[in-house]
Amino acid sequence: MAVAKLDRPITTLLVALAFNACGGAENGDGDAEAPTDGAAAAVMDGPRVAVAPTSADQLPSAIIGQGGELEGSDLKYVPGDDASTGYLAVPEGAGPFPALVIVHEWNGLVDRVRQVADNFAAEGYVTLAVDLYDARTGSNAEENMALVREVQGNSSKMIANMNAAVAYLKGRGDVTGRVGAMGWCFGGGIALSFGLDGADHDATAIFYGALVDDPARLAAMDHEVYGTFAQLDGGPSPENVAAFEAALKTAGIPNDLHIYDEVNHGFWLRVDQDTDARAAPALDAWQRLKAYLDRTLR
Repeated sequence: MAVAKLDRPITTLLVALAFNACGGAENGDGDAEAPTDGAAAAVMDGPRVAVAPTSADQLPSAIIGQGGELEGSDLKYVPGDDASTGYLAVPEGAGPFPALVIVHEWNGLVDRVRQVADNFAAEGYVTLAVDLYDARTGSNAEENMALVREVQGNSSKMIANMNAAVAYLKGRGDVTGRVGAMGWCFGGGIALSFGLDGADHDATAIFYGALVDDPARLAAMDHEVYGTFAQLDGGPSPENVAAFEAALKTAGIPNDLHIYDEVNHGFWLRVDQDTDARAAPALDAWQRLKAYLDRTLR
């Protein structure tokens, strides 16, 4: 995969995102409760997730296939858009809490991503898993690509969707105002492009998404960047990651990037597909991520 250049339109980056084939293709029709009206500025009611941060040697339950029943609720968070249906997970307690926007892979907002949102709520973050596919998911590569191409064809809608997610979170009475964005594969590239072109927020975390190697474009980033990548990945390859890191350095953007040996694309979100190879690097990436979110959002 060639490194995308954001001195061209956003759609160029989205083309590259399409070739980061993520592991697993859950159909993900979901089983959350009835949708909540995202137009209200401070939604305090609804289900809550007990705050129970992971220990130093513990992975979040979702990525090892033990996510369990969903604890959050569906949310219509884009004003005037009845199709986009995100998933909101809120920690127990009055807060205020920092917040996260998390972005699904190329197959859409499936239950594993919803379970990850629950895990972040358990860490003390109000977490909104966005829906860039109008409440649809793909069940195979052909369907996934068709959905990705729709996003490619309307990049302004994607940015508006993400902007609405940040605005919703900042408008809640139980949120501090500090918001981060993160994603995996397709979602990792979206998180990076949103960090460069979207509403103001405070953290960008990328898991093997499409990258940028133009220092002039990366200079638009105003916060530290986190990245987790795989040595056995071709999209992005270790060479792409090295070019990204060099460009961040040239642009003066602080970063915490790491390439993990002996694992491939998609290793973090689905540790249970190869526990022996993936558990140790996934745990290190998780502890790095927790430390990064602590220093950027708390």
